[in-house]
Amino acid sequence: MATLSPATRMGLSITAAVGVYGISFGALSVASGLSVLQTCALSLLMFTGGSQFAFIGVVGGGGTGAAAWAAATLLGVRNGVYGMQLKTLIRPQGSVVPLMAHLTIDESTATATAQPDHDERVRGFWTAGVGIYVFWNASTLIGALAGDAIGDPGRWGLDGAAVAAFLGLLWPRLKGRDPIALAVVATMTTLIALPLVPPGIPVLLAAGTTALWWAWRQRTERAS
Repeated sequence: MATLSPATRMGLSITAAVGVYGISFGALSVASGLSVLQTCALSLLMFTGGSQFAFIGVVGGGGTGAAAWAAATLLGVRNGVYGMQLKTLIRPQGSVVPLMAHLTIDESTATATAQPDHDERVRGFWTAGVGIYVFWNASTLIGALAGDAIGDPGRWGLDGAAVAAFLGLLWPRLKGRDPIALAVVATMTTLIALPLVPPGIPVLLAAGTTALWWAWRQRTERAS
């Protein structure tokens, strides 16, 4: 039997961890007042956990639909930053760019960029992207149907599964002065901004910091 590549194994591992997290979203979404159909539509069409949770958080708190979409959009901007980086690293064919854009999330980006060569980046991206999409939507449906029957998702640790999984991908990359410095700056940017700006803006500022650093590194490498 063929041995799975490191990128494929990483993608499958993160799929299993993050996919279960969808149960939490499904249950919380229904508790916030959305129907099962609306909850599943969010996962199918929006497919970015942070934005989805921001949306139902605003709706559950009594906010308007416009405010919910604004919060979700602000958090989703980071995926555009990821997309620019991935398009350069993976160099996809034009025909698959729309699908690739839909599957560009924190976990698929981290899985791809953690790999040392092009082929492994491609395998890592698609394994994580497609795997999480399938599991996320399946577990969203389970959570939405279960609703209050599972109780508080936080009791089961489901609310922290995605965070733990992403940190597991990020940690091995914090080798060397530049990645550690970037992580510290992004963290401090987020923490300072949290009490000062509306929800979603701190993440956007941290993403902007990351994008500026990456652009600077690309310019420096081209100049050398």
